[in-house]
Amino acid sequence: MYRNRGSAKSKGCHPVNQICPICCVVPPHMLKEIAKRGNSQQSDWAFQSLTRSARIRGQRDVLSLMPTVKSTGEKRRTIYDAKQGTDLPGKLVRGEGDPPSNDPAVNEAYDAAGATYDFYKEVYKRNSVDDRGLRLDSTVHYSQSYDNAFWDGSQMVYGDGDGQIFTRFTKSIDVIGHELTHGVTQYEAGLRYQNEPGALNESMSDVFGSLVKQRVLNQTADQADWIIGSDLFMPGIKGVGIRSMKAPGTAYDDPVLGKDPQPAHVKDLYKGLEDNGGVHINSGIPNYAFYLAAVEIGGYAWEKAGKIWYITLRDRLRSRSNFSKAAHHTISVAGELYGQGSKEQSAVRHAWKQVGVEPALFGF
Repeated sequence: MYRNRGSAKSKGCHPVNQICPICCVVPPHMLKEIAKRGNSQQSDWAFQSLTRSARIRGQRDVLSLMPTVKSTGEKRRTIYDAKQGTDLPGKLVRGEGDPPSNDPAVNEAYDAAGATYDFYKEVYKRNSVDDRGLRLDSTVHYSQSYDNAFWDGSQMVYGDGDGQIFTRFTKSIDVIGHELTHGVTQYEAGLRYQNEPGALNESMSDVFGSLVKQRVLNQTADQADWIIGSDLFMPGIKGVGIRSMKAPGTAYDDPVLGKDPQPAHVKDLYKGLEDNGGVHINSGIPNYAFYLAAVEIGGYAWEKAGKIWYITLRDRLRSRSNFSKAAHHTISVAGELYGQGSKEQSAVRHAWKQVGVEPALFGF
């Protein structure tokens, strides 16, 4: 496959020597709304979920100082059970090739990690998140009534949800694809988790998480729902998922969750300090750009639009790349892959224009 200028691995950016932020799929603004609007039990659950990442981050600070060799060169899934505790990774309950468990969360984590591995391997010739066969470790049943799932820089961790607002987080294959893609970004562009680079980081995870789901369901761009976390809400919650790529700002409007705050255009860019400068909020802008490009190109979104975004993530973006630079690079890569002025390049150019992003005049 086309490759240019090298990935983060060739830039001295090896994650073993970095402290990775805790990348959670449920954004803090949603949990804060639950803490404020929910009943006392729901508020307690939301507060627990908000504060839990601080402890995990401390654990990762220690682990980052220890050498870890987990690349096996092949698909290797390992599932652990935290048994409602918080010590990671927990008890080993299923390894690669083992028969299915009686626990649906174990099987969902195993199957979705495999689908994500297969997606990157078969579509983009990438060998796991680090491109060297990194073992895909997952821990299920983390903590009690924990309303989140996250990539901690080394493995996946899944809560069971609270049973009132969220169900178990292993049910959503796009959530698992989303979180594992944080690992891909960690090993490649290394997009810093702040402001527009952080929103691009989140958007890349939404893009490829959605594409993993679309490929498993054999859906074309116009058939897909483009909803992130469509399986997460319990019955009675007024929402279709935690984010909508095709209509940012419309995913939910619920008395407890509040209203989806995502913008679809830069004129509505969130400029506050919450959520590391709105990384989960402003990701709606590049999300919508990808959706528009994919639908205009047509067919299976992972084949052309996804390839453009993947090469851009792997070879072009840097840690401080913003929306304008992402626009420049995706337009440039589309031209290199499919020809200057091609339908594919025009679709990418049109998409960024529709969300109000002007391409940078330079590539760095």
